[in-house]
Amino acid sequence: MNQITSFWNHFQQNNFVFLLLNEIPKEEIKNHFDKLIEILHKYNKDLDLIIKNKKSEAELIITANGNPYLFKEVELLVHHAPVVKRWKINAFLQPETNLTKYENGTDKPLEYYGISLKISEMYFIPLENPNKPTDLGIKVLLKNYIAHKDNPRLREAVYVHIEHLIGEKSFANNLSFIEIDQLKNEDLEEDGVLELYNLKFFIDSFEYD
Repeated sequence: MNQITSFWNHFQQNNFVFLLLNEIPKEEIKNHFDKLIEILHKYNKDLDLIIKNKKSEAELIITANGNPYLFKEVELLVHHAPVVKRWKINAFLQPETNLTKYENGTDKPLEYYGISLKISEMYFIPLENPNKPTDLGIKVLLKNYIAHKDNPRLREAVYVHIEHLIGEKSFANNLSFIEIDQLKNEDLEEDGVLELYNLKFFIDSFEYD
């Protein structure tokens, strides 16, 4: 509990820095962020955090990076979170609720270790395991798979995109396996090929026995 208290005490005392992202030198922001991560890692070295600064309020997300074995650690930490003015504190990446930018193709590419992917240009095919009919898998189809297929970070990049799209808990609990392949022009004419941004809707409608 001491490490939990230390983390939240430090955050309470220094949260204003992250509210002033545009007014404080990047190097100073980085130092504060690194310090916050350092204290978090004293509680659990495998947890991570994300800070989103919006106009009216900021958001602090504690994430297990999709590892279900760490979910209880995240929940315990956030359970003890104090109320901090202008801050929303969440356990786990939450599902994306505004899909309009993906439907319109106006979303920005997400960069991950040199890999640039746009969710609006990603598709998937549902896959089922005949031996385990309740297991849902997907094959993710990328326009630029061939360019990145030898990059050891590709699978990680795709996972991060899906986590941000459907939420961390759904990613861990609802998808049993993921394959990645090249998107071909003829794929777009197939009935079974769906836009990746519709994945959460598909998961919600999937019938689990």
